[in-house]
Amino acid sequence: MLSNQNKYSPEEIEVRIWGFVVVMITIILFGIVIALLYSVTFVTQPIKSMAPIDAAYTKMLNDIVLLIVGGIGGIVGKRAVGAVTAAINPTPAPTPSPAAPAPSSPVSAPPSGALPVWINPPLDETWTPPPPPTTPPEHLEPDHVREEIAAARREAGQ
Repeated sequence: MLSNQNKYSPEEIEVRIWGFVVVMITIILFGIVIALLYSVTFVTQPIKSMAPIDAAYTKMLNDIVLLIVGGIGGIVGKRAVGAVTAAINPTPAPTPSPAAPAPSSPVSAPPSGALPVWINPPLDETWTPPPPPTTPPEHLEPDHVREEIAAARREAGQ
């Protein structure tokens, strides 16, 4: 028979799960960092570059580490922001006001995470492109400069 004194409250369960997730992700992060350091430090590499498979392995580990660090930051940051917000702005218990009348119908407020409705701007369908330019491009040098450059290239190629 189970006793009720060993049951955890929802907050305690949340804290335990949160702590377990953070510890496991941190252990994975440290394992990857140790493997990365070992592979770069103690494995013989070519003199001027890294072996292609080691470069791919290092790049993959780098991406995984960035993902895990971001995840840890998000998990820890969410929890820390919630704790700081609760400490700075404690929510007082609402006190009923005898002078305020009860609302006759529920007020439907938009959800807090709702995105704004986007309406595309109207297109100006009367626009037509301008005619192409009739003058020579300004970035081209005069003919005698281009001939000098071509002569220099021919001399260098021989």
